[in-house]
Amino acid sequence: MRDGGRPWQTDAGGLVLSVRLTPKGVRDAIEGIAQLADGTSVLKARVRALPSAGEANAALIKLIAGTLGVSQRDICLVAGSAARLKRVQVAGNAAALAAALEEICARSAIRTVDAGQT
Repeated sequence: MRDGGRPWQTDAGGLVLSVRLTPKGVRDAIEGIAQLADGTSVLKARVRALPSAGEANAALIKLIAGTLGVSQRDICLVAGSAARLKRVQVAGNAAALAAALEEICARSAIRTVDAGQT
């Protein structure tokens, strides 16, 4: 079950994230939460790396690790290695990881609203 419609769910060792990755971006960033056409929530992420030879996946792992303050070895790509939609497992304290993601998503939502008002 999803935590409040968020694109992550807790498991015994941490969180499992549903991510929509866009490679070849202008920057590496987590850009908030998006709803897919089927109603599924995903965490939007963008990386500069190309989608070849696993470069984008490695960049995603590095981005998530740096953003959440965990080691890259605590992150595992569970599904979607060759797809835009991915499932990523992050080991650690699930409550602390979820709180960090909530804060990141709230900040990106504020930036989106501010950008739309100018």
